[in-house]
Amino acid sequence: MSAASTPQTGTPAATRDGIVRSVLTNPLGLLAAALLTMVILAAVFAPQIAPFPADELQIFKINAPPGDGYFLGGDGSGRDIFSRLVYGARNTLTGALIAISVAASIGVTSGLFAGYFGGRREVVMSWISDGLMALPSLIVLLAFYQSLGSSIQVSMVIFGVMLAPGFYRLTRNLVNGVKHELYVDAARVSGLSDLRIIVRHILLVIRAPVIIQVSIVAGVSIVIQAGLEFLGLGDPAVPTWGGMLQDAFANMFVVPTAILWPGLAISVTVASFVLLANAIRDRLQQGNRVAKVAALPAPVAASAVGAAPGDKDALLEVRDLVVGYPSADGWTEVVKGVSLQLRRGEVLGLVGESGSGKTQTAFAVLGLLSTGGRILSGSIWFDGRDIANLPEEEMRKLRGKRIAYVPQEPMSNLDPAFRIGYQLTEPMVTVLGISRGEAKARALKLLARVGMPNPLRTFNAYPHQISGGMAQRVLIARAISCNPDLLIADEPTTALDVTVQAEVLELLRDLQAEMNMSVVLVTHNFGVVADICHRVSVMKDGKVVETSDVRSLFADPQHDYTKMLLGAVLDDVTPRVYRPLSVKEVSA
Repeated sequence: MSAASTPQTGTPAATRDGIVRSVLTNPLGLLAAALLTMVILAAVFAPQIAPFPADELQIFKINAPPGDGYFLGGDGSGRDIFSRLVYGARNTLTGALIAISVAASIGVTSGLFAGYFGGRREVVMSWISDGLMALPSLIVLLAFYQSLGSSIQVSMVIFGVMLAPGFYRLTRNLVNGVKHELYVDAARVSGLSDLRIIVRHILLVIRAPVIIQVSIVAGVSIVIQAGLEFLGLGDPAVPTWGGMLQDAFANMFVVPTAILWPGLAISVTVASFVLLANAIRDRLQQGNRVAKVAALPAPVAASAVGAAPGDKDALLEVRDLVVGYPSADGWTEVVKGVSLQLRRGEVLGLVGESGSGKTQTAFAVLGLLSTGGRILSGSIWFDGRDIANLPEEEMRKLRGKRIAYVPQEPMSNLDPAFRIGYQLTEPMVTVLGISRGEAKARALKLLARVGMPNPLRTFNAYPHQISGGMAQRVLIARAISCNPDLLIADEPTTALDVTVQAEVLELLRDLQAEMNMSVVLVTHNFGVVADICHRVSVMKDGKVVETSDVRSLFADPQHDYTKMLLGAVLDDVTPRVYRPLSVKEVSA
């Protein structure tokens, strides 16, 4: 399948393969997986690996040093330490698996249903959870040991029940955070059952934190089990790492090295669980982006797409830009050979419906493509320099100082934890290298310039204390604070009401003329284009289908898609007049 082909949804098997491949390409994940595989294989094939039975005694090899058939020496009863270490892996991992299975099955299931349904279910389950968490686990285990005997498996079942509240609280809180998302509401509207929504649309979303919790419980279970056996609460006839620790501690002054082997086995296994879980979590949070890395084409070198623009008046020139994201079958192109030119002091409108690639084109210029996105080919010439695939350190020097950005959602782009003044002055102090006092004075002037009635009050306010229109003005002030040459505005008026839209557009137009900035205005609104732009490029399916000056485009559009977009603008339409129905019409 070529990069331009339509992406196909990966099968579950392909997704699993992607996760395994990603984890194994992570050095820490590979190391953890290798160590855990060795421990599990040793547990499964213990009779074939161990040179002696776990309970075989040789009285002349009590506390014997390594050698003479005993690879790691003998313990206090004359048994082979290496053989008991191998057999102990089987019993120790079995106990940990019992605790994990009990804790996860009870905690995750109850957390899913309590978080999703809420109400009395959540209240009752929370009471039970709080009651279990109030009990000291070690005291409970000791009490049950006196009642049920020395079975470590039974102790791990009880310990799993004691750990279930941790899974319950984590799962319930995660479910409460996602159950009101729009995709969950859409699943309800589609008629899916609650059970299917919980399993398919909620559990898969919250799985990464649950995996981390599983790793923690696995490590804690091994440590607690070893601790109980170290205290003598296990069955001495059953080889376990905790029991080996107890025997080695009793003979520590005779053979000090004997305590090293079970301690090392416990430490390495617990650490491997944690490292592997973190590698899996990282892969799940990335999503199914990376699949066949070997098949992904490398970006074309800048020299392969031509020399610098000959037009000295051109500030920005995009040539044959191709942007792609990895999918299960290679690269999926979202921008397909886009070419644009922006002169100094000019406003270029980038128009198209949602998904046409206009925002991805703008992000490629900014060097802010989402995770996995790459410029596959083409060039982006900014002031005579190709910045396509420029290292992040170099792009950081351009962003803010020479290339600025105004986002679409004003409120979500202001940090609620900091005052407006701090968020305005920090870029100036960092980029321009001026003092905070000078930055404050400059920020107050900018706030006044963008139309804030009380600049000082806005400067000292938090984002939640200002309106959406004021927030957009703040973002515009922050964008122009370092006198950029190029301003990229991504749908800057979409989230605002009509009157505020007009004010913001007028502000952008005045600032552009005053500072002689070049502006790329990403929008789907031809009214905005007509109001502020000099030229316009129309995009469809990742391609530019038409570029023209604004007057020519409105007067005589050439491409059918442009005509369709202009035809969708509801101008000169006679509105239907509202008329109340008569009693006779209502009865009919």
